Amino acid sequence: MKIFVTGGAGFIGSAVIRHIINNTNNSVVNIDKLTYAGNLESLASISKSSKYTFAQVDICDSAAITQLFEQHQPDAIMHLAAESHVDRSIDGPNEFIQTNIIGTYTLLEAARHYWAHLPTDKKSAFRFHHISTDEVYGDLESTTDLFTETTSYAPSSPYSASKASSDHLVRTWQRTYGLPTIVTNCSNNYGPYHYPEKLIPLIILNALEGKPLPVYGNGQQIRDWLYVEDHARALYKVVTEGKIGETYNIGGHNEKANIDVVKTICSTLDKLVPNKPNGINHYEELITYVSDRPGHDLRYAIDATKIKNELNWVPEETFETGLRKTVKWYLANREWCKSVQNNKYNRERLGA
Repeated sequence: MKIFVTGGAGFIGSAVIRHIINNTNNSVVNIDKLTYAGNLESLASISKSSKYTFAQVDICDSAAITQLFEQHQPDAIMHLAAESHVDRSIDGPNEFIQTNIIGTYTLLEAARHYWAHLPTDKKSAFRFHHISTDEVYGDLESTTDLFTETTSYAPSSPYSASKASSDHLVRTWQRTYGLPTIVTNCSNNYGPYHYPEKLIPLIILNALEGKPLPVYGNGQQIRDWLYVEDHARALYKVVTEGKIGETYNIGGHNEKANIDVVKTICSTLDKLVPNKPNGINHYEELITYVSDRPGHDLRYAIDATKIKNELNWVPEETFETGLRKTVKWYLANREWCKSVQNNKYNRERLGA
């Protein structure tokens, strides 16, 4: 197959592309605007592959997207391009509306017109896979509830509202026009190449520099953590084996309070980097509680039973094994981090 991956220079998109190039015979066209979070260095290991092509294109550019369809004739689309940071969406929602809603609409229309003129065999095999987030569901009130594929939408931030809107558009294009779409909603990802404004890399890098480790509110916000390479495997399974019109929730089976995530990082660094900055004895001494984010959801948790039963996918990493791999990666890739941090967005703010 030839697969379009939008947002392929981003955190999850680059993991998907590395997985496809390294583990399958398929080829990839990476479509990315290269905003602050897009970094082609995340794809250096596969950039010379004959199976890989990069196109610097904005998904809101209808003419450019249509030209890519005509030129490359894809068999599937994995749509990951999105503005994704909650704090940024609160500070400036316009880009989220443009990219996540208008961009998805533009891509859907280009895909629909392309798909409508395909030969019968290619038309029946074509897939439009839209990658979304569990944040569209809002938060969970009890400690035992889980998000399922039928949970009602109740987004809390401009980011999650824009993603919810894009989910609705994708399902509508399937129901109204017959475009063969699939939607996945995932929990919080972590792992190598994660943009440093996000919680886990922010804490790792701040700790190494002896800077405060900011924790929103009391730190009791609970997230289900999914190792990004596990997610990439799941997404490839969905685009190749998933059923048209279905939704699949993808979770890591790792519910953790933010403060416990931060403390686990600190204890891991205590063992791996015993020479600490600023004369501290333990990295936990750097933890600093800051004012909570407006409208901060308390708990997310995914029920991933459907993808396990129907597509035989389960995560391979526990939170402990995945986090240790992640910390080691950041320790070994400080130059990548410095390069990305030159495109700084108020790194003292915490993304979760």
